[in-house]
Amino acid sequence: MGLGNIGLPGLLLIAVVVLVLFGRGKISSLMGEVGKGITSFKKGINEGEKELAEESDVIDGEVASDKKDKV
Repeated sequence: MGLGNIGLPGLLLIAVVVLVLFGRGKISSLMGEVGKGITSFKKGINEGEKELAEESDVIDGEVASDKKDKV
């Protein structure tokens, strides 16, 4: 008995039960927090990629200057 047997009616029933238990306001605020978390995660990923690119440029610049010094 796995989750593969849950169809559309089962999912709708689960959604209704969650709505009744938590209420519309609580679910709305929870989804807002999830959205903020996703936005922060994406921002962090972009900042990390930018830092890696800058470090790569610095390392490439040092390697290029070392080669010029040897020639």
